[in-house]
Amino acid sequence: MSDSGPVPAGDSNDRRHGAWAAGLYPRPANEGRSRNMKANRRSDTKPEITLRKALHALGYRYRKDFRLDLPGGVRVRPDIVFTARRVAVFVDGCFWHVCPEHGREPTSNEWYWTPKLRRNVERDRAADAALEAAGWRVVRLWEHVPLPAAVEAVLEAVGPTSTEREDDVTARG
Repeated sequence: MSDSGPVPAGDSNDRRHGAWAAGLYPRPANEGRSRNMKANRRSDTKPEITLRKALHALGYRYRKDFRLDLPGGVRVRPDIVFTARRVAVFVDGCFWHVCPEHGREPTSNEWYWTPKLRRNVERDRAADAALEAAGWRVVRLWEHVPLPAAVEAVLEAVGPTSTEREDDVTARG
């Protein structure tokens, strides 16, 4: 196999080595760094799970990592989705989504990371615009937001649970 040829369809190590050779992305600094990056999750992150548990304990029901197919062929996967109330919640990682408070410029392999992170931010803005155009409310939270503040932001967008609404009607009745 030549180093400049197409990425092979074999196992992931073959594809990874082919992509490195083609200059598509950088080699990891060491095997420990590689294991660390492979361990990053797309969904079910600790801040996301913590928020979901708090919402569930309050009686809210939702979908997790639910794909929304929006007009114009846009597909979005919010972390938490309240389908009936049309609320999409994202819990963004500070590094991956360039948090203004905790995000930092990459110091190694800038040629790869800077454009990648910029594309993440652009994709987030496009997803927000597509969701809002389709009539959804969008809640974006940084992973470092304290749990009470995160829960409050979601509840503000979602509104009361159905049992809370029934209690209000009964109390007024």
